[in-house]
Amino acid sequence: MRLKLSHTTRYHYGAPVRHAMQVLRLTPRAHDGQFVRDWRIEIDADGLLLGGEDALGNITRTFFIEGPVSEVNVNVSGIIDTTDTAGKVSGARETFPPGFWLRSSELTDPNPAITQFAYGLRAAEGGDSVATLHALMQAIQKQMRFVVGETSSLTSAAQAWENRIGVCQDFAQVFLSCAHVLDIPARYVSGYYLLHETTEQSAGHAWAEAHIEGLGWIGFDPANGVCVDERYVRVAIGTNAHDAAPVRGSRSGGGTETLDVAVHVSQIIANSAQ
Repeated sequence: MRLKLSHTTRYHYGAPVRHAMQVLRLTPRAHDGQFVRDWRIEIDADGLLLGGEDALGNITRTFFIEGPVSEVNVNVSGIIDTTDTAGKVSGARETFPPGFWLRSSELTDPNPAITQFAYGLRAAEGGDSVATLHALMQAIQKQMRFVVGETSSLTSAAQAWENRIGVCQDFAQVFLSCAHVLDIPARYVSGYYLLHETTEQSAGHAWAEAHIEGLGWIGFDPANGVCVDERYVRVAIGTNAHDAAPVRGSRSGGGTETLDVAVHVSQIIANSAQ
């Protein structure tokens, strides 16, 4: 499948910004089942853009702006070829062994309710890790409601599970928390997802990967209740949403800040003019 993507992040400031620094994790890597045919990042403000890689192996672009500036637009676009690997992620950049991904964070620390939920699922599946992870994905998708605006970037897995509400970020972090309870390495993934009903989206997507002995890394999307297939574009990984955030940074001045995000994901059909 050939996917065409564009992702625009627009910052508008109530007062001119004097200085700004942003770290972008918006550049995908090639791996088995994912080939980056074309990819570019454009920023409509004067400044310095530096390439790099973080400790987790994510490609980073860091830009520094000297103001005054009242609006900044970050535009990402590209074409990716994908194939269905039945959820298996291989050939990806790995900077740490699977055991590293057993660590929790302030956003994924389990509480008693998550612990009880995870143990209960494992008992119901007879202790089989593969069956338990599939059951976990399905149970989270069924028991949580996908509602935009009820959680934030600071909402923890425990809080989201208590209220049974959230967006893809929250679904993924609840999955991570449960997997860690069961001593299964798991990590957060940010990227893009091709929807069936529309090409326009208000944000990127997030899911989880779990490491299964003898199989390797498998992608699970609890927000949609499916394993990762050719509709997904994998961009960055982390222990939680902050590690894999598409854009994070700081600024000096600027007053109030308004953030608008527009994402377009579509399939390019042979002989199509898209």
